[in-house]
Amino acid sequence: MTRSHAAGAAHGGGKGGGEGLVRGPRRGVRMTAATTLALLVLLVAGAGWLYLQLNGDITTFGADGLSRDRPAAGAGSNVLVIGSDSRAGGNRRLGGGEGDVGRSDTAFLLHVHGDGRHALAVSFPRDTLVEIPPCRLPDGRWTPPRSAAMFNSAFTVGGTAKGNPACTQNTVEALTGLRVDHTVVVDFAGFAALTTAVGGVPVCLPQDVHEGDLNPHLGAPGKLVFPRGPQTVSGQRALDYVRLRHGLGDGSDIGRIKRQQAFTAALVKKVRARGMNPSALLPLARAATAALTVDPGLGTADRLLAFALSMKDIDLHDTKFRTLPWRYQGARVAVVHPAADELWAALRADRTVDDLDAGGTGGTGRSGAPDDGKAATPPPPAPPGTGIAVTVHNGTTVPGLAAHAAAELRAAGFTVLATGTAGSQQHATTLVAYGPGQQDRAQTVAQHFPGALLQPTPAPGIALTLGRDYADRPAAGGPPAPPAPADGAGRSADDDPCADLSYG
Repeated sequence: MTRSHAAGAAHGGGKGGGEGLVRGPRRGVRMTAATTLALLVLLVAGAGWLYLQLNGDITTFGADGLSRDRPAAGAGSNVLVIGSDSRAGGNRRLGGGEGDVGRSDTAFLLHVHGDGRHALAVSFPRDTLVEIPPCRLPDGRWTPPRSAAMFNSAFTVGGTAKGNPACTQNTVEALTGLRVDHTVVVDFAGFAALTTAVGGVPVCLPQDVHEGDLNPHLGAPGKLVFPRGPQTVSGQRALDYVRLRHGLGDGSDIGRIKRQQAFTAALVKKVRARGMNPSALLPLARAATAALTVDPGLGTADRLLAFALSMKDIDLHDTKFRTLPWRYQGARVAVVHPAADELWAALRADRTVDDLDAGGTGGTGRSGAPDDGKAATPPPPAPPGTGIAVTVHNGTTVPGLAAHAAAELRAAGFTVLATGTAGSQQHATTLVAYGPGQQDRAQTVAQHFPGALLQPTPAPGIALTLGRDYADRPAAGGPPAPPAPADGAGRSADDDPCADLSYG
């Protein structure tokens, strides 16, 4: 973002930024937020010692490792966020990765649309097999390109304690065809500080979690760490939550990504709820500047604040999260084509997951109504599963089966509340259990699983337990794996934090 763009955002942006009269509560909220942030800029700049402190806390990585063959700049802006588990510095006491090489198992690309009102974060599974382009080593040499390499291996190129964010950025640009405008690395210590600065983050667990789930080498369940259900976490407990993989769903990294997306959504919601005022934002500014390693374009406090200003008008519902379209390929993850290509093409065209033109000119507005005066195209009929919520359980020993079925259900418009493993994994036939008043909806679910049995139960809602008949059907094609997400919208920042938390 340029300084002039930042100045425009600070003064309200868009038309009428200099008007003296503001009508309507929505406009008033936006103007109040912009004014408060502008005051914060003045406060920070006026208190020279604080400004210098914030600037002094920001660490940058060099741009000399970026590819010389980059995509052209497009509409909107793209920010790559990388989570580092290096043991360097204060990370060691928080359980950073082993050895002295920085590693990253978490990364997502945040696309902020040109209208300043929509954003999409796309997560990259760490085991995704990708092409890693040439990357710069610490001694100045460049590596040869690598094929079918795991995505997270790009961050380790060069074997340094702080990792190689430039190499990860090169890999993302090569994979997506999108130019990454900024890259941000968050380490363990910084992440813990951020969650503490906001007063904790509300999360939800689909089942009880014990010490043995955090450390499978323990050999015993151990003490209860997280009880099932909603709770608030910060610091070390927040780290444990986002790193947790074993003992939930199928224990996969993909399932962990779903919980990390729910966590990020809850963090965004918590920051918004604290208010846009200096007393709330300054502790966050201190924590953020100490937490981040950024590219030179974000290397000062005013640039970071200007970037934050650019996202002030994005509603929680219009902050979306998706995962790169994927499927299992043995023990690794493969990119699903053409679904991934269509996703990148939509972002290059600055279209939202709802297929709105969000470039800020000539497209549809927030309401979805055309701004060219022409009649709107009638919406397509709702999918058959619209309004029907289902919980999916894997009643077999086939890994990932619940994830496969959940993806099919979402493609048909159903809402999948949660996935998990059934109490018994010896079910031969798929079962649809339904509570009072849910028979018709249960029959709609059963239509997608030929041969499924319907069973009334006193418990409310609809629960699908997959049997061996579903695992063996030809459509499963061997070891089942979910296709590209077909629900379009993915998770929103205002979604129920207890919904759709795991695969398997």
